[in-house]
Amino acid sequence: MSPHTIFSKAKRRMAESFEFKDKYSFDDLKKIITILRAPGGCPWDREQTHESIKKNFIEETYETVEAINKNNPDMLREELGDVLLQIALHCEMESEKGNFDINDVVSDLVTKLVVRHPHVFGDVKAENGEEALASWDNAKAKTKNIKMQSESMIKVPRELPALMRAQKIQHKAAKVGFDWENSEGAFEKLYEEIDELKMAMAQGNKAETENEFGDVLFSCVNISRFLKLDSEEALTSATDKFVKRFEIVEQLAQEEGTDMKSASLDELDRLWDRAKEIS
Repeated sequence: MSPHTIFSKAKRRMAESFEFKDKYSFDDLKKIITILRAPGGCPWDREQTHESIKKNFIEETYETVEAINKNNPDMLREELGDVLLQIALHCEMESEKGNFDINDVVSDLVTKLVVRHPHVFGDVKAENGEEALASWDNAKAKTKNIKMQSESMIKVPRELPALMRAQKIQHKAAKVGFDWENSEGAFEKLYEEIDELKMAMAQGNKAETENEFGDVLFSCVNISRFLKLDSEEALTSATDKFVKRFEIVEQLAQEEGTDMKSASLDELDRLWDRAKEIS
């Protein structure tokens, strides 16, 4: 359907400054967001605040990751647009307050890219990706006036998924030598934390049990670094695997006429073992 037929004449009068095209540009995006937020625009868009749509941003980002995982270019194209919409809305809200607009955001980004790539725009040398990343980190520390490694850890957002945040912070600690020499030390620490968790459970101390359980998870993340694995991705894959096998267990139980709710643990284990063989 042509955009010309979507809008009523009244809507066209309200948005008469917007030119209908077959192909739109970044400037057109800025213009339409302003129209949607302006008096006479979209009531829903006008009501939104940073707080009201912040979860939308997270949702759209995860849907973009889904498109990447599915290797679906069409889906990726659409989801990237949805992410860009969130950025444009947040920028428009600040523009209305006179703080900054999307052009300021783009300008700051370009400046940051130039400053943090001294190995491209300066005289620093980087022969590979690892050296380039080190150059970026050094430039970032200088611009943010970070003198202590703990400062860079504190700047890792608490809002990140817990496993991702733990891995980022551990990586920063490792950069200054605060790390195990090999995976053996990391495994020993995990076993130690598991024993402390069992002890807290035996004592019936809920707060301490939660604390020790967190230490167990943190130790597992440590091991993932030595294995050069992403802990968040690994847990996602494990969860996917569990769901797939549980689905098979249900199918097998249905075929055998077994009620899973009343089945014994041994019976469920038998079905689970069969599911593992199938999957």
